[in-house]
Amino acid sequence: MKKYNIKAVDDTLLPALRNKIDGKTKPVGALGRLEQVAVQIGLIQNTLEPRLIRPHILVFAADHGIASEGVSAYPQEVTYQMVMNFLHGGAAINVFCRQHGIEWKVVDAGVDHDFPKEIDGLVHIKAGKGTANFKVEPAMSVAQAHFCIDNSANLVKEVARTGCTVIGFGDMGIGNTSSAAMLMSVLCNIPLEFCVGMGTGLDDDALQRKKEVLQEALNKHGKPNTPLKTLTTYGGFEIAQIAGSILQAAECGMIILIDGFIASSAFLVAYAIEPKVKDYCIFCHQSHEHGHQLLLQHLNAEPLVNLNMRLGEGTGAAVAYPIVQSAVNFINEMASFESAGIATKS
Repeated sequence: MKKYNIKAVDDTLLPALRNKIDGKTKPVGALGRLEQVAVQIGLIQNTLEPRLIRPHILVFAADHGIASEGVSAYPQEVTYQMVMNFLHGGAAINVFCRQHGIEWKVVDAGVDHDFPKEIDGLVHIKAGKGTANFKVEPAMSVAQAHFCIDNSANLVKEVARTGCTVIGFGDMGIGNTSSAAMLMSVLCNIPLEFCVGMGTGLDDDALQRKKEVLQEALNKHGKPNTPLKTLTTYGGFEIAQIAGSILQAAECGMIILIDGFIASSAFLVAYAIEPKVKDYCIFCHQSHEHGHQLLLQHLNAEPLVNLNMRLGEGTGAAVAYPIVQSAVNFINEMASFESAGIATKS
């Protein structure tokens, strides 16, 4: 795995950004979070005139061996079926990307299915046909984790070369809330019971079974002492590839849209490897999945919206994107008191 050269965001422009925002035709602070987002983006791009160019969302899909333990309400084949739905444009993420002018790609990070090599919209970065069952053995090898991180980074570099300045990441993988819960528990040092939720819609009995399975896995493997070892023990191929994508996007100086529970667990891995990635990230929504609110609180991250969504796919990032646009548009286009000839507060 390469070493990432991620620069700390320079806050030299902060006074000028605040002065520009405070000089707009409004009371000071009246645009609330939009002002905070505008400042963050201005600092990331080191400019008083930030730009959102060719927004992208990459949806990473993979299967999970832990699904064989009955931790999901849906069968494993739904993963590849949903990938086909993405490619046919029929999923929620397709709808929202079309609505907001966001370009998208689907990545086969490790789906237990053989897709045709030439299929529009699908990127092949398959690390295997699903992870191993981490109740029994580590989910992936170190070599597989490096493959995921390095190759997803290469994909992000390709996207950056198109001129893209803002990127988000989605997920698809039956069983992946189990991996996310394990990563959250270990990396945040939070008891597992507070991290495990209903996933795709388990009933109470199935949820209890899920908690028991994951606790057995934790008892077997314990808490690894490095982020990479934690990823290889409990992670998913799509989670590993999102983590690599976040690291690379930060190195490229891109604005990063963090989606829900799964994407946030991938962020935890990237953040543990290089904490400076957080400066580049906007946390888009609070998932209805149990544990996500606690994860965000642990990170001291305030999401833009809370719509009780728990779909994944990058949908929270896509829905929140217009808010990010509004933040950039007002700082660039809104009149100042001076330009509008309006008297300032006495």
